[in-house]
Amino acid sequence: MSAVSAGDVLLLVALGLAGVGLLVLRRLRPVWYWLSVGALITLVRVLVTYRSVMEACGLTERPTRLRLWLARVADREPTRLIPKLRRVRVTRTGMILRIRMQPGQELHDFVVASERLRHSWRAHGAYVRSVKPGWVEIRLIAYDVLRSVVMPKGLPEGLLRVPVSLRSDGLPHWRDYRTTPHGLTIGATDSGKSVYLRGLIKRLASKPVALVGIDCKWGVEFSPFAPRLSALACTPEEAGVLLDVLVTEMTERYDLIRAAQYLAPGTPPEEITSDVWGLPEDIRPVPVVVIIDEVAELFLVATAAEEKRRDHMITQLIRLGQLGRAAAIYLEVCGQRFGSELGKGATALRAQLSGRTVHRVNDEGTAKMALADISAAAVVAATRIAEDRPGEAVAGDSSGGWTVIRSPFTSLHDATAACVRYAHLTPDLPALASFRPATDPAPGEEAVPVFETA
Repeated sequence: MSAVSAGDVLLLVALGLAGVGLLVLRRLRPVWYWLSVGALITLVRVLVTYRSVMEACGLTERPTRLRLWLARVADREPTRLIPKLRRVRVTRTGMILRIRMQPGQELHDFVVASERLRHSWRAHGAYVRSVKPGWVEIRLIAYDVLRSVVMPKGLPEGLLRVPVSLRSDGLPHWRDYRTTPHGLTIGATDSGKSVYLRGLIKRLASKPVALVGIDCKWGVEFSPFAPRLSALACTPEEAGVLLDVLVTEMTERYDLIRAAQYLAPGTPPEEITSDVWGLPEDIRPVPVVVIIDEVAELFLVATAAEEKRRDHMITQLIRLGQLGRAAAIYLEVCGQRFGSELGKGATALRAQLSGRTVHRVNDEGTAKMALADISAAAVVAATRIAEDRPGEAVAGDSSGGWTVIRSPFTSLHDATAACVRYAHLTPDLPALASFRPATDPAPGEEAVPVFETA
């Protein structure tokens, strides 16, 4: 009897330790917990409660006339029609439900019910998207994927399309300059804005594109990336001259496009182009990405002469924003705040920056400046970013779509190492040669390290 009791005690202790181990695993390694235990539990819950959840969430439709007639003949109560669950797929971040909607249903019905679906199936998040007419996909997120960001491996990058962050639905967030040519990134001090820029530069460093930096904080942010920069301006005066050169470069590229349009009769239509991407590769100029850190420094003036210079710089930036896409010149403008109070031209420039990324801000007005024309809900989401979540942001574009993202931590050392590794990819643009930062020491001088390691 005592042996049986001791065995029971050992079994209870083992079960208790297993339970504690699962809780610890769920906290420290949510992916392992999900793939080992959580996915099976959630799958059973979804399959068992699917009908009742659809009914409780109002995602049912009236039965057809044929079903009503058959129910009347059989003297049975007709049941409402529920969407058909056709496929369930488990991923490392959650579960994807492929559902066929009933006639009369639309995507909006499921979007409105997404929060109720999340609670019903005890998921961290529920995201709905349309797959094709009549079909909807519900992505259940098992845990907070933004708490510790791990970017998926083997993502298919492009020349101007790089993954920079992870979305709250577990998918990567891309910075695609062909789709969204110009972007605005806003964030308060220590909000993760600099980490976002480091990750962007690290990704672009491996591409054959020209990177141009305008850092009016005397270059302290962008100087470590000098080996990979085609040009760097460290003061407003230098920035003004550099912007003039960029506008001239843009004008010459338009001349190249115009020359290609003077085609002989009978030229195939696919050889006619209105931007540099339609030009043959042997004459196509390299893309240029202009990254401006703390754009407010370009607007600040103290004298009348500086005000004239400021107005000229902003005019050149607006020109690049309006015409740069066809010439493959793209803007990435960053700052803590970007509103009309900066001065004349601020609003006109902001209107050209269709991609918006807002990190934690100090006031609601700053979030409204960037996101109010995208979505009121996006403004609310941006104001709720906590201080202990650096790198978290709200990303949106002119289409009205937005999502919560968080950038993986990229140290200055990692970003600088990438710029050194891919320094040989820096394009040789004669117009920018005088602005290219020096990285080699002069004869007789000692080399100064770009960065120091502990």
